[in-house]
Formats: sequence, structure tokens, C-alpha cells
Amino acid sequence: MEYDEELEDLSYHASKDKTPWVKIIKTVLKHRSLAIGLIVSVVFLAILDVGYPLINQYAINTYFGDNPNFDTVPYFIAFYIIIAVLYGLAVFTFIFLGGKVEAYTSYDLRKEAYKNLQKLSFSYFDTNAQGWIMARLTSDARKLSEIISWGVINFLWASLTAIGILVALIIINPLLSLVLLAILPIVLFSTILIRKKILKSYRDARSENSKITAALNEGFMGIKATKSLVIEDKNSREFEYKASKYKRASLIAVMFSAMFGPIIFITCYLSVGATLYVGSLLSISIPSLYLFVDYTIKFFDPVVSVSETIGEFQQAQASAERIISLIDEIPDIVDREDVIEKYGTIYDPKYENFEEIDGDIEFKNVTFKYKTGETVLKNFNLKINKGMNVALVGHTGSGKSTIVNLICRFYEPTEGDILIDNKSYKDRSITWLHSKLGYVLQTPQLFTGTILENVRYGNLKATDEECINALKVVSADTFIEKLPDKYNTFVGEGGNKLSLGEKQLISFARAIVSDPKLLILDEATSSVDTETEELIQKAILKVLKGRTSIVIAHRLSTIVNADLILVMDQGKILEMGNHHELLNKKGAYFELYKNQFEQDKVDSLLN
Repeated sequence: MEYDEELEDLSYHASKDKTPWVKIIKTVLKHRSLAIGLIVSVVFLAILDVGYPLINQYAINTYFGDNPNFDTVPYFIAFYIIIAVLYGLAVFTFIFLGGKVEAYTSYDLRKEAYKNLQKLSFSYFDTNAQGWIMARLTSDARKLSEIISWGVINFLWASLTAIGILVALIIINPLLSLVLLAILPIVLFSTILIRKKILKSYRDARSENSKITAALNEGFMGIKATKSLVIEDKNSREFEYKASKYKRASLIAVMFSAMFGPIIFITCYLSVGATLYVGSLLSISIPSLYLFVDYTIKFFDPVVSVSETIGEFQQAQASAERIISLIDEIPDIVDREDVIEKYGTIYDPKYENFEEIDGDIEFKNVTFKYKTGETVLKNFNLKINKGMNVALVGHTGSGKSTIVNLICRFYEPTEGDILIDNKSYKDRSITWLHSKLGYVLQTPQLFTGTILENVRYGNLKATDEECINALKVVSADTFIEKLPDKYNTFVGEGGNKLSLGEKQLISFARAIVSDPKLLILDEATSSVDTETEELIQKAILKVLKGRTSIVIAHRLSTIVNADLILVMDQGKILEMGNHHELLNKKGAYFELYKNQFEQDKVDSLLN
């Protein structure tokens, strides 16, 4: 959480790049009729604000002057009622249309950003924290939609009203209007100065608040460690220190905020006093003097609103840049134009042109390095024939996951090429490859919904019967049949109503419901209990037949039937062969298997 608040603080030091605003304005203008209606209603409201003091001046001059004339009173009352109705209509219109502009703008920005996020490569999510992305889609989108609707309304109304008042005063009495013009720079300077102090103090307060949030999160996540280490008192003292700093920063922010109103209020009434004094020297009539006083009081609201809106736009600059960066971000992995023309895009695939896959895979002189510069594979070569069950074993960082990620085209080789069915996989679309692929993660991820709905994510066209059959293939029906709602059981957020093993079985069914020719198992049994592992192993034996499968293995007992086992180390193949061949070599695989066998034996005895 703390890193996100620090990013928010950058909004006060945002660049002057106007490109984000141009794109955001284009987004707003997609709903041109709303924008035009909003502008018209605000202009009309500003005209009413400037005009109705003139009506009051007429009333004072006509009904309370030296020679009062009440013949027009009925017309005046009727006209005043009309003005009141027009005010109501104008206010309703701009609030209604402003709300719609805000809603539509927020919707469009979030939709475009989220849509683009679906196309981005894994490398983007490697370098951008989840919380940062979430903040862009939520707080930044909300902030921008608010400033685009209400900020623009406020700025337009304030500017027109202030200019209208100045023009009216100059026309009525140019000499007396100089009083307000002389005080105006003082008001603007004071407003800008205090606004800067307020912004800085609130920024400091938010910075301290981010530290409190981080401490809370750390405290909740590490509560077991806290209690086992008996450091409750230390944590409490540290939290109290952070909370006291936040309190002080907040009080400073409150102090400057409290100063702002009185300063403007005092300046306003000093202007009124000066106007009355100069007006008396100039022998201005009472109706005209009333008009000047009324306009002087009304003038300060729009001036302050203009300065506040400018400050809000400055704050929102960074938000604009960040959310537009999401919308404009280009994926690292994209299909060529000729490939897109044949196979379509992720949002408009041409399934009729999708060829079937046999499952032959070949790495040809593949070199791969991450953006950090770390080279994982160098001149790597490997050929996997269709229907083979290939297992990857080795220590953490040996390159197992990188090989799988490259096969799935989550990343692409820095050099070299990967062939599928003797054809570069860049000659076919990413969507084509992923539609032929089944993937079971080490940590299963379920979505909010029912068991059937989660399985259907693997093939959106699958019927209930096909989803149920997939669950039966992996023996998930053994626990599902015991549930009250059976296959329509709600799994909860992230599948939190099910055990880890049950979630894994469902994710396994999801991977095979589309009958993929290429199946990836990423340590699919490393996090489950022995009983569930046996169920999954039986399922694996059933579903691997006729498919090319790549298995990242943690427990070597799960890959003894693999056609080919690769022992990886630092991006290189140390050994390769089947289980018995590698054991007979008595090399790296033999040592891994022996150590794990001894550990399993110890665990068995302890249990």
C-alpha cells in the first residue's frame, strides 16, 4: 500500500505533458450531446448569476426610490418566479448531465484500460505491482472522471461569472470597478499561496498514512510471527510513533485548510468596505452601490473556484498520465499484421482459420533473457515429439518455468525460434496457441461462481454434461457428490469454500474440458495432501494419453512414468532420459531421487 501512496504524491510534481488530456477529452467527446448540453446549461446559469442582481437593482430603484412606482409589481413577481424556475432547471440540468458525463467518462476509461490489460504480456505484470494497476483502474479513473465533469463545470461557470461581473461593473461605473480590480491580484496571490500550503500538508499527511497502512497490513499478515516472537509491545510502540506523526501532519493540514476560508472572507468584506467608502466619495446612488456590493460579494466565489479547479487539474495530471499509459501500453508480444489478418485478434478471433495441433515442439538455438538482463537460456535446443510426456526437474532458478512460459508464448525467445508442428509459432496467432493449450497452475485459481462455471472457463462453449464429464475424469465427482448443491455449488471468492486439493481438481478439469492437445502441469501436486495427490495422479494417467504434456515436477514420484525427464541446471540440460535410465546413470537425478526418497521415508515414519 505504501508504494501506491508514494506514487499518488507524485501528482503534485506532475509533468506538463498535455497528451493525456487530449486523449481524455476525446473520450468525453464520444458523448458529444451530453458535453454540449452541459456547457449550455452552465453558460445559462452564469448568465442568471450575473443578471439577477440587475433585477434587484431595478426593484430597489423602482419601488424604493424617491418616486416609487408599484404598477409593475405583478410583472416583477412573475418575472422573479420565472427566474427562480429557470435557476432550478439550469441547476438540475447541469447536475444531471454532469453526473452522466462523470459516469460515462469513468466507464470508458476503465473499460479501455481493462481491455488493454487483457492484451498485455506477462512482462508487464512482472514489472508493475498489482496494487499500482488496481489504483489506476479505481482511484485514478474516479478522480479523472470527477475533474472532467465537475471540475470543468466549475471552471467554466466560475470563469464566465467572474468575467460577467467585471464587465457589468465596468459598464455601470468604470471608476468604482477599479477597487475590485486592485484587490483581485491580492486575492489570487493569497489563494495560490495557501492552496500550495494545503496541498503540501495533505501530501505529507497521506505519506504518513501510507506508512500506517503498511504497518497495519504487516501486522495483520504477520500476526503469528508477532505472537511467537513476543514482539507485541515493540510493534505497538512503532505503530504509535507512526500514528503520532500522521496526527501532527493532519493537524497542520487542518490548520492551513481552516485559514483559507477566513482569509478569503476577510478580503471579501474589506473589498465591500472599500467599495462603500469609494462609492460614498463618488456619490453613487444607493441602487448602484447595492449592485456593486452584491457583485463584490459574489465575485470572490468564482475566483476561488477557478484557483481550486486549476489546482485540481494539476493534481490530476499524474492520474491522467497513469491511466492513459494503461490504455496506450503496447504488449511486448504481438502478432504480425499478416497473422492478424488470417487468425484475427484476441477480441475478434477467426476460429474458422484455426488449424488443429499435433503437438510436436522444438526449441532451436533459443536464448532468453528477462528485462532485468538476466540470461536464463542460451542456445537451448530441445525436441519433443507429439504425444510425449516430458518432465522438467531441477532446483529453483534452473529454467523449468522459463521453458514452459516460452512454450505457452507468455514470453518470446530473445534469439532463436520455437516450432510447433515444424512451424514457427510466430506464424500463428497467440490466441490460436492458447486455445489449444491446457494449463494447471501450482496454486489453483478459481473465480467467484459455481463449480460448473469455473470448469466452463476452460471452454466457454462446453455444455454442462461436458463439464461434468471433465470433473469425473479427474475424480472430482468423489467430493462434489457430497456437496449440498453438487455441481452448482458456489465456490466462494477465489474458491475459499473449498480445500486446496478440491480446487486443484476443479482447475485440472478446467484445463482438459477443451480437450487440449498440449497440456502443461506446473507442479500441480506439490501443494496438496497425499490422498488428493493420488486422485490427481490417476487423473493424469487418464488425460495424458494422446497429448503432448510438459510437467514441472517437485515430487519425483509423480513422474516415474514420464517418457522423457530433463534434469535442468542454470538453463542447461544436465541429464535426460526416462526414470530407469537416469537412475542407472547415478548422476544428478539419482541424487535428487535418493534424497527425496529418504525424506519421504522419514516423513512417513513421523506420520
